[in-house]
Amino acid sequence: MWPQDPSRKEVLRFAVSCRILTLMLQALFNAIIPDHHAEAFSPPRLAPSGFVDQLVDGLLGGLSRWDAEHFLFIAEHGYLYEHNFAFFPGFPLALMVGTELLRPLRGLLSLRSCLLISVASLNFLFFILAAVALHDLGCLVLRCPRQAFYAALLFCLSPANVFLAAGYSEALFALLTFSAMGQLERGRVWTSGLLFAIATGVRSNGLVSVGFLVHSQCQGFFSSLRMLNPQRQLFKLMASLFVSVFTLGLPFALFQYYAYTQFCLPGSARPIPEPLVQLAVDKGYRIAEGNEPPWCFWDVPLIYSYIQDVYWNVGFLKYYELRQVPNFLLAAPVAILVVWATWTYVTTHPWLCLTLGLQRSKNNKTLEKPDLGFLSPQVFVYLVHAAVLLLFGGLCMHVQVLTRFLGSSTPIVYWFPAHLLQDQEPLLRSLKTVPWKPLAEDSPPGQKVPRNPIMGLLYRWKTCSPVTRYILGYFLTYWLLGLLLHCNFLPWT
Repeated sequence: MWPQDPSRKEVLRFAVSCRILTLMLQALFNAIIPDHHAEAFSPPRLAPSGFVDQLVDGLLGGLSRWDAEHFLFIAEHGYLYEHNFAFFPGFPLALMVGTELLRPLRGLLSLRSCLLISVASLNFLFFILAAVALHDLGCLVLRCPRQAFYAALLFCLSPANVFLAAGYSEALFALLTFSAMGQLERGRVWTSGLLFAIATGVRSNGLVSVGFLVHSQCQGFFSSLRMLNPQRQLFKLMASLFVSVFTLGLPFALFQYYAYTQFCLPGSARPIPEPLVQLAVDKGYRIAEGNEPPWCFWDVPLIYSYIQDVYWNVGFLKYYELRQVPNFLLAAPVAILVVWATWTYVTTHPWLCLTLGLQRSKNNKTLEKPDLGFLSPQVFVYLVHAAVLLLFGGLCMHVQVLTRFLGSSTPIVYWFPAHLLQDQEPLLRSLKTVPWKPLAEDSPPGQKVPRNPIMGLLYRWKTCSPVTRYILGYFLTYWLLGLLLHCNFLPWT
């Protein structure tokens, strides 16, 4: 049972409100704006649809655009096409579980409609729990409840909002990742490792999270060197590092092996409905019954790297073309945010960064009062994680996905804006917006301090500082624009 923390309750309330508004707006935009005819994956519907199915599609169809169609297809038919293996099985498995819970309605609804309902309901739940997990993680790491509160509220207005609601794996990944980070901060290494491993089965960038386990184990190793047997501690460190890498790499390896059994071993192909075979012929999709693909003959037969290269043209600097300038501009705000956060932290704690977060000052005997909030020494490993994701995403991926890539993977995207708001917004200092006080003692007569400080800033937009306007303007613009474009197959991926 959760503690009766008023700030957590407010985060929960705001997350529910934002998610309900998101679902309503996507239905509205999907109804009034005609779909763009995009060159996207669009398999045929094998089952007839009735009136109720059409109603469900009208209300929730906006959640099935772009990559969401791949996840829905995998949940319904399995991994039939080679390029389906670009999408990890964690989220489709969750959709299958959600669909099983709706089995009593199968006489009224098609499987497709049940999947859409599962998408909406499960991502609703995942998003809310992720917001609470981020709040709890912020309280543990930042040791500044107010800043943790601001960050969780900003997550509810995430620029990656539409991907946290649509049939994408981002909401589930954010929940697992933030929860794993929180468990590690509480010293529950095994629980954290398990959650990180499950997250790797949801998205491939979960592999990068092994850095948190490695850093935690290295901290324990160096702190115990002076008191315990160094050789024994070194052996223990190497063993724990091996277990961490093995645990997080296992879901990825099993998924690659499953693909190998489907495409590279004879007699493992499963029957495919004729309309889906015809789609493969028309579109040039590879199915398991054809010739063995070239990656089967590699020394390390990884289908994932082959698909990213051949189907999506993902690779080092492959996206650096003049025609991709609009996509770089689309990714610029979140990239600037992470670079700014990194520069701020490194210039504040140069020695901490040089020692990889293991030593706060050159003189160990110097007693220093630790910084709170974003500048806390505990934030170092999270900042490195965010910087690595940004560097890899900016150099090797389709850069327009950076917003959702970072927005669902690192708390830095929310902690640093919360730090800026607390540090540079006079209204937050003067109004003392505390969620558990409906009326601050020093407020003007008749003026209630808002329970939600972010909403309070929006109400006082004209008097906010420029930094606040930039932050909230960016979050809200992407929050709304993503819904408007993505739900109608317009370019917002």
